[in-house]
Amino acid sequence: MPRPLVATIDITALQSNLALARRAMPSSKIWAVVKANAYGHGLASALKGFADADGLSLLEWDAAIQLREAGWTKPILMLEGAFDATDLQIADQHRLQIVVHQDQQIAMLKDAALSSTSSTLSQPIDVHIKINTGMNRLGFPVDRVQPAYGLLRSLPCVGKISFMTHFANAENNHAVLNANSQYQQFCSAIQGLDGEISVANSAAVLLHKDMSAQWIRPGVMLYGASPSNSEAAVYGLRPAMTLQSQLMAIQTLQAGEFVGYGSLFKAEKTTRVGVVACGYADGYPRHAKAGTPVLVDGQRVPLIGRVSMDMLTVDVTSLPNVEVGAKVTLWGEGLAIDEVAAASDTIGYELMCAIAPRVARAEKN
Repeated sequence: MPRPLVATIDITALQSNLALARRAMPSSKIWAVVKANAYGHGLASALKGFADADGLSLLEWDAAIQLREAGWTKPILMLEGAFDATDLQIADQHRLQIVVHQDQQIAMLKDAALSSTSSTLSQPIDVHIKINTGMNRLGFPVDRVQPAYGLLRSLPCVGKISFMTHFANAENNHAVLNANSQYQQFCSAIQGLDGEISVANSAAVLLHKDMSAQWIRPGVMLYGASPSNSEAAVYGLRPAMTLQSQLMAIQTLQAGEFVGYGSLFKAEKTTRVGVVACGYADGYPRHAKAGTPVLVDGQRVPLIGRVSMDMLTVDVTSLPNVEVGAKVTLWGEGLAIDEVAAASDTIGYELMCAIAPRVARAEKN
């Protein structure tokens, strides 16, 4: 029989979370962010769950082509833009919109506009000027936005021009660089320019209703994880991924005995240890701490010992009737992924995206 570890994607949860984003900012259209294989949930599932989105955004060019081939006809936005001239040809062929965040990308478009070869673009490409309002990763400095806009507007291969920025701390109004200060810089940079704007990520959608604009770009909230320190359930978000396995063995330790690599756990009394078919090669964090919660037959038990490649161990002493084959939930329904992530000194985003290809997938409607 196949290994019992399965990541189940709840399509209705994806739909519910998208609808929640819509209710939060009802005047805005939605770019549903599906980068990193839809945060580990799979593009095919995302297409079903986000069918009502107004557009999809990601950064992997091959995945954008897959979306078109799978039947998505609405807009697609490439969040990191073109890496070379070939990408412009792909954007042209598959009607993709692109982010422009540096002068080199404007130069690519200029070269395409001047080309007289077969590489000439067949139609104008819609672009989104990314503005650096303090995060200092990608984007034009505020004082370079107007010149960049002028250059792009002069190119016949450029269609509609929009504007965007990315918040560093939208979940924390007390941060030195907070969403309000970034938004003010953004508005100053585009003053007098014509174009749609998009600034709200998941945290801003939930916490900054005044920043709705023409488009919003929710990401992690669509998958049921919280973009802030509050629990996802507080916002009404539903977990879209449930990672479940089974107990594959039960060991009984006597006081003084150990379990696992490094002998990190030493039994202080007679202890029943459940061995779960899931390890770091499946995407469960190797650095998860002792005490990280796991559900066995719906009951919370603590992780003990070191997570190994293919299995992990939990203390099931409190469940004397549990047997081999018992259902184990690593995160999802009944156990928030954010709680597991916090116990592992990471974030829910990482756990979602780390699910390995060898983990079986299923969908729930």
